[in-house]
Amino acid sequence: MTDTVQRPTASLTRKDFVSNQEVRWCPGCGDYSILAQMQKVLPELGIPREKIVFISGIGCSSRFPYYMNTYGIHSIHGRAPTLATGLACVHPDLSIWVVTGDGDGLSIGGNHLLHCLRRNVDINILLFNNRIYGLTKGQYSPTSRPGHKTKSSPMGTIEQSFNSLSVALGAEGTFVARAVDVHTKQLAYVLKRAAEHKGTSFVEICQTCIVFNPHEWDYVTDADVKDDSTLMLEHGQPMIFGKNHDKGIRLNGLKPEVVSLGSGVTEANLLVHDEFAEDPTLAHLLSRMGPPNFPTPVGIFRCVEKPTYSELMLGQVEEMTRQRGAGDLVKLYRQADIWVVNEASEGNGR
Repeated sequence: MTDTVQRPTASLTRKDFVSNQEVRWCPGCGDYSILAQMQKVLPELGIPREKIVFISGIGCSSRFPYYMNTYGIHSIHGRAPTLATGLACVHPDLSIWVVTGDGDGLSIGGNHLLHCLRRNVDINILLFNNRIYGLTKGQYSPTSRPGHKTKSSPMGTIEQSFNSLSVALGAEGTFVARAVDVHTKQLAYVLKRAAEHKGTSFVEICQTCIVFNPHEWDYVTDADVKDDSTLMLEHGQPMIFGKNHDKGIRLNGLKPEVVSLGSGVTEANLLVHDEFAEDPTLAHLLSRMGPPNFPTPVGIFRCVEKPTYSELMLGQVEEMTRQRGAGDLVKLYRQADIWVVNEASEGNGR
């Protein structure tokens, strides 16, 4: 923390979460918007700054801890979920945020990300997805779409891209959401809901790399087209979208389809969103939707309560302590065979 002055939690404002470090991202980068909303949301949570930690790996997004006036760790490539897991086990009272990118989190860090999600560690994971490697100057990433031409794929990438939300749901994520960097009101709402969730919250943020991939998210950010290409998810509400709110999503057998309201089609025929459904089938279906045939769903896909890793681990420790008493580290070290190597034996070559 750069500011050592302690203020009552109730009086904290956005300024209290702004560090004294110069923010250094490219002009127009979507990270500025995400940072601003995070600094705006944290005072609303009522959590003391000394109870908040930001952990990052490597990449443009990984500068985030420097710009937050909280505790922070700038770790190594892809390993932020590992550090966060250890910290959450030792200090389950902390609000821990992992800030990663599509490269850092889904390439070298993919294994760590998956196991953090399946364990339901009580942390918040923000994955900034710009579908490119920005810090290393424009190579394709695990989420770059097939055929995308970059410095490392001049003829177009031949790899199938990761769908990060499908990955998170496949790893049994208990809170899975998508937000857009410039949709500030919705982004703030998702961040607050993620912070309130007990367990691993995973938020993909569609973030624009203004230098190396500036048009990747135009269809969800351009004012002229976003209403017709974005489906805002609301729990308990039918799935309606479009500039005139005249389109919707319904099931045709086991497949979703886009329909126009009217001519016999009403809201009663549409899918209704249920973010609290224990069965993740609907969330999976939504995670697969997107251009060119469907709008891109934005909001909370799944939010269910399950025991956290820390709760289960500490429960086992408490039960074993109850059964066998407190552990004795010295006794543990000395319970096996021990021996002494002296200078005489070393000198004789034994």
